[in-house]
Amino acid sequence: MSPQPQAAVGAPLSRVDGRLKVTGQAKYAADHEPSGSQGVAHAVVVDSSIGRGLVTGIDTRAAEAQPGVLKVLHHRNAPKLPYGPNPGSLNLPGERLRVFQDGQVRFHGQPVAVVVATTLETAQHAASLVKIDYDAEQPHTDLAEAAAAGEPRTYTRGDAEAALRDAPVRLEMTYRPARNHHNAMEPHATVAQWDGDKLALWDKTQWVQSPRDELAANFGIPAENIRVISPFVGGAFGNAARAWPHITIAALAARETGRPVKLVLTRRQLYFGVGYRPSYEYKVRLGSDLRGRLTAMTHDVRAETSSYETFTERGVIMPGQMLYTTPNVAQTHRTVPLDVNTPTPMRGPGYSTAAFPLESAMDELAAKLGIDPIELRLRNEPDNDQSSGRPFSTRRLRECYTVGAREFGWSRRNPKPRSTRDGDWLIGTGMATALYDTLRLPGQASVRLDADGTALVESSTSDMGPGTYTSMTQVAADALGLAVHNVTFRLGDTNMPTAPLHGGSLTMASVGSAVQDGCDKLRRQAIELALGDSRSPLYGAAADDVVVRAGRLHLTDNPARGETYRQLLTRNNRAYLEAMGTWSPSQSRSSMYAYGAVFAEVAVDARLGLVRVRRMLGVFDAGRIISPKLADSQALGAMTGGIGAALLEHTITDHRDGRIVNANLADYLVPVNADVPDLKAIYVDGRDDEADPLGVKGLGEVVLVGVAPAIANAVFHATGRRVRELPITAESLLSTVPESP
Repeated sequence: MSPQPQAAVGAPLSRVDGRLKVTGQAKYAADHEPSGSQGVAHAVVVDSSIGRGLVTGIDTRAAEAQPGVLKVLHHRNAPKLPYGPNPGSLNLPGERLRVFQDGQVRFHGQPVAVVVATTLETAQHAASLVKIDYDAEQPHTDLAEAAAAGEPRTYTRGDAEAALRDAPVRLEMTYRPARNHHNAMEPHATVAQWDGDKLALWDKTQWVQSPRDELAANFGIPAENIRVISPFVGGAFGNAARAWPHITIAALAARETGRPVKLVLTRRQLYFGVGYRPSYEYKVRLGSDLRGRLTAMTHDVRAETSSYETFTERGVIMPGQMLYTTPNVAQTHRTVPLDVNTPTPMRGPGYSTAAFPLESAMDELAAKLGIDPIELRLRNEPDNDQSSGRPFSTRRLRECYTVGAREFGWSRRNPKPRSTRDGDWLIGTGMATALYDTLRLPGQASVRLDADGTALVESSTSDMGPGTYTSMTQVAADALGLAVHNVTFRLGDTNMPTAPLHGGSLTMASVGSAVQDGCDKLRRQAIELALGDSRSPLYGAAADDVVVRAGRLHLTDNPARGETYRQLLTRNNRAYLEAMGTWSPSQSRSSMYAYGAVFAEVAVDARLGLVRVRRMLGVFDAGRIISPKLADSQALGAMTGGIGAALLEHTITDHRDGRIVNANLADYLVPVNADVPDLKAIYVDGRDDEADPLGVKGLGEVVLVGVAPAIANAVFHATGRRVRELPITAESLLSTVPESP
């Protein structure tokens, strides 16, 4: 069959759902008001005020006396729930938090009760009247002082210790990236409504199957009895993938009161009611020859997790195994259980954490040897994936370096640290490498072409911000030969065809390939209908000679001979054609990753230690770019987030009681407009057809990975001093940046 013409894919289209969002017509989880004779009740969670211990008393009399209060639930009056096994919803080794099933307090802020009332204000006031007595214990929340537990994850290649002893150049450093919270605009919210033993749930989630399966396990009911709806998500960055305890609380409150219940976490509760990127202690030892060629590297990693579950990030150890040619590698990854809530993936999980120590260490080696940082990386560029021996499907990292250096003006850089000034400001430039593995999972999408020439495509995937609505519409429009405005894509409903988790940069490859498959099937179905219809202008033609463009089927070499979808279906008395698209990744013998090179220029006040990012450039090898405008949105947003991780974001815990001190957006600093400089992203040409039919490799994660180390390396170049903790603050530089002459 002739190649289908492409018009939408690759075009910088505006978001198809943009108007709904900017006009307030897009309904997020908390916007839903289920119908019911009694109206929606509101639930407010009461959090523990200790970091570890036991609830010894609960006094709810004052709360229950308030007019409009329907119920106060806690472990002494809540029904016992089955909490059956549910490994498929991102639950972790250990025992997930079981709300109101016992009086044990495992972390500060753990839900210990919930107040349900007819209005939000009543529920909030009543929640403040609930009195809890505790037998408090000293919580352990300091990663630096706690001991690791369990068997560590290890990896070895060659003999790293022997190679380090023999290395002409040796370095040893310890890096400490801080805990970060996601802080998406939309808070977590759930609206639950029962109808007998069937449950409808409107939820903020990146994966509608996750809360469905979790609630089925927790309440002991069939998954098919639960419908989860989530058409819009106001940002998530990973923390809406798992089903958190508040979802069970909302469903339980709705069942116990017999009314639909809305539960919205406060901004403060987002710091302990859902997960976060954990803090790390990452020790690196490396050895090289005098030309900078790595001979050995060891990685000793300690990461926080909760006392009741073990969270580990797969990606935190992968870069050290395969990013650079290193014949001798040893890795140890230990988790440290603390009296905190459980961490969860955050944008660029693992890889962005590992990038800071690994790319800082490479910069330190370059500085020690007097080698340009890009040249050092080129000298250590591998021919294959040394962790597996597999060839790379595609690896255009050299091109990323070359293009980035040219566009950023790297050749104009004075390599000597602390050599460039602009008045009181010390100017520095730095760079770092980024990578993220190309994840792919099975997906499904249904396609229906109506007789009016419009199409409806559905999949239960999500759109937390990358533009799933738009990119899937583009793929479907081209595959069906329709204009974009004649295609509607719907998502976020468990009644739709199954899709994988919306995260890990896997949606475009997984769901997009299913959309492509379904639309290809339907287009071929329409062509076959025309070829077998004696009344069609295409009757008797060869299928390979027919293409579809602008809703019209015609011969490739004779566009005048053809007809529209509408004409074809109407003549054949067909109200619609439909097909189910499916796609599963095949086993590959190649190593599949997206790559990037990130460049940053900073200015550091020589007296005050204030750091300002002046400009940034990212050059990425992410395979085929479906939508350049959406790609820029992802890349520039990630650079902004990386500025936060490098210079601002840091969750602070009071280790005396386990309380998070800065659980608000006034004290937990995130970048604002004044912090965001000139940002630019470039995408090198090239597909990865081994990865998936669309040739994409994933973009949303890799664009964050190299940002923080590029900024940190630029700070070193500006000041001549190395900061090995994130974020890099004025306080951390005050003692290391000397007064200017």
